[in-house]
Parts: sequence; structure tokens; C-alpha cells
Amino acid sequence: MRIAALASHGGSVLQAVLDACRTRELDGTVVLVISNNSRAGALARAVEHGIPALHLSSATHPEPAALDAAMVEALEQAGADWVLLAGYMKKLGPRVLARFRNRILNTHPALLPKYGGHGFYGRRVHEAVLAAGEHETGATVHLVDTEYDSGPILAQVRVPIRPGDAVHDVEERVKAAERKLIVATLRELAPRNVASA
Repeated sequence: MRIAALASHGGSVLQAVLDACRTRELDGTVVLVISNNSRAGALARAVEHGIPALHLSSATHPEPAALDAAMVEALEQAGADWVLLAGYMKKLGPRVLARFRNRILNTHPALLPKYGGHGFYGRRVHEAVLAAGEHETGATVHLVDTEYDSGPILAQVRVPIRPGDAVHDVEERVKAAERKLIVATLRELAPRNVASA
């Protein structure tokens, strides 16, 4: 399983996948890390592990079609079987979506379809969950399509909300669950023949 990861910030989900590959918990290799943020911690993690790291964004490719083409080229050259959005904050272009159809995964820090879609990311999700008085939240892994957080759900894990929880408490608990969930989901997908995916 050859995984390309796209991340915009620190890359804690990426690190969980890297660790699982290193310990052979996951029969896979991260072959490329792309970020739209030239200062992303995820790029530093990639360099530290000897993985090719690329900054591709509107700064490097002002025309959306050119950015889309550059991303497809990079993913193909890396020989990626699967593309993992690990905290990637941008929509993918139509060429990437078509070329890797049903092979692009996203993690989301809530139980989709609740608290998903445009504007629901990171801490904002947990703030909304607490404001609504929910008793549980969780994490979701889903396939990516043209809209935010709307592709078919592959796996979910539930996380309880405890009395007195602050946003930070919920965020940390969900992040831990999210990291385990993506590794377990990738492990389930690893034996699949990519041609039939």
C-alpha cells in the first residue's frame, strides 16, 4: 500500500500512519507528503522520515487547473495507491478526484453527517458539538468527493463527552480516536486490489 498524504498543518494523523508503517502494524509506505502551507509541520515530518515533501498551492500555481495538474503529476510519479487527506484544508481539483476516484480518504473529527461541511474543521467542530449539548462525538473516515465531508462513510468511532469537558478535552480525545481509526481503516483497505477499488 503506497500512501500519499496531504496535510495543511502539523500532521498528527500523518505521524500516526508513519508510526504504523514503521512498526508494521500497517503494511504500507508513505511515498509523498503534499501541503498547501509551505510552513506546515507535516512537511517537516516528511523530511525527517526521508519522504519526498512538496509545497503545492495557489502560491506555486496561481491557476487552479495548473495546480490540479501538478498535483496529479506528483501523485502519479510517487506511485500512490491511496491519497490520504490528513488535515488538508483545501478542496481537490477535478483531475485529482477523477484520477484517484474511490481512493481518496479523509478523516473528520465528528460523526458525519453531523458537524460536517464547509466551515466545520478542527476546533470549530468541537465548539459546535459542545454548544449543541451533545453527549457524544467521534471521528469519521470517508471517501472524498466534490463537496466537503460528503463522500461515502467507511468507518466511525464514537467518543463520549464527559461532564465538565472543555473544547480542548474533547479535541484531544477525538484526535486520539481519529489517529487509531485511520490506521485501522487503512489496514482494512490494504489487501484490496486497487484496480477494483
